[in-house]
Amino acid sequence: MKSIVILITISMLSASVYAQQTAKIDDALLLDYYQNQRFADAADYLKRNYPEPVNSTKALGQLAYTSNMAGRLADAEAYYQRIYSIDSTNTPVLYSLGSLNLRRGNNSKAELYYKRILERDTTNFMVYKQMATISNDKANFDDEIYYLQKANHINPAEPDVAADLSDIYVSLKLNDQAEKVLNLAIIADRQNIVLLNSLMKLQYAQKKWPETISNCLKLLDFGDHSGLVLTKLGIAYYNTKNYDCSLSAFIDIDAMAQNETSYYYTALAYKALKDQNMAIFYLQKTIKEAISPNTASYYGEIADSNEKLKRYQKAATAYQKSLQFDQTPVIYYALATLYDTSLNNRRSAVLYYKKYLAVKPPADKQKNYINYAKSRLTVLNK
Repeated sequence: MKSIVILITISMLSASVYAQQTAKIDDALLLDYYQNQRFADAADYLKRNYPEPVNSTKALGQLAYTSNMAGRLADAEAYYQRIYSIDSTNTPVLYSLGSLNLRRGNNSKAELYYKRILERDTTNFMVYKQMATISNDKANFDDEIYYLQKANHINPAEPDVAADLSDIYVSLKLNDQAEKVLNLAIIADRQNIVLLNSLMKLQYAQKKWPETISNCLKLLDFGDHSGLVLTKLGIAYYNTKNYDCSLSAFIDIDAMAQNETSYYYTALAYKALKDQNMAIFYLQKTIKEAISPNTASYYGEIADSNEKLKRYQKAATAYQKSLQFDQTPVIYYALATLYDTSLNNRRSAVLYYKKYLAVKPPADKQKNYINYAKSRLTVLNK
């Protein structure tokens, strides 16, 4: 009896394996599913025609692919893992496992699979690129640079890697290295918006204002009207003293994309055009948006504009407001001279001249101011 049971079991297993090996797959139907993006139907069809246990790597590969494309990521990973258990040298399967885990948010597991590939193949561009992404997510700056450099060395023309690496170099003030990376990539694709954006950032960092303007205009022609492009364009125009074009660029920025920098340079452009009221208006907007330690200088600019409009009391108030954020020596000096020459307030002038000298202004840069303050104190104290 025992022999009969064993014989029946062996026969059933053999039949199962044989059924898998001889499973009839309608390739035309499968192709139709693929062409019409019906990957869930394709996965279900393959499951019906490949009954478990599935041992064929070809069948597992089909099941893994269709499950992945159908968005059934857990099923896809399980199928790829089964292939890997059969053949641990299969690099495409390791890569698929890494990519699936990235999509599922399991970066640590993805990193493990990618590192296994690099142990065998140190020339795999896509793995280095993915490892750079993982390093960025982990805020591991050193590793991100390392993997981007490796990927860029293998394929200098790939735009995403070249742009990311260039942006990092610019942030580190390594502009020459950024330029080399971008030059190689742009030769291969001169109209790539990703690369042109990185080139714009580099040219801006190099203060190549005409080149920045030209590149920004090119990006606008390609349809990139982002706040970043228009802000860089406006600042570049401002630095070439083309204030009307500068204002035009800033005014074109969407309200949601306006920020401290765009408002500040809009104000400066109005000041350059001697429209002090609009300058004050935008400097006040700048202060409301301020997220940096520059607030004191913004109030200083407001005060300066009010002085030019002969609104001396408002100028004094703005200077005093500036001092609440930063006790810069030159603000004390400006207040002192304002009270001395425009408001004829001897007491306040003396007070602020003394405060100016008390904060020890840099003698090498403000020698004339220091001498003037001392001479006025001598006169005013008589």
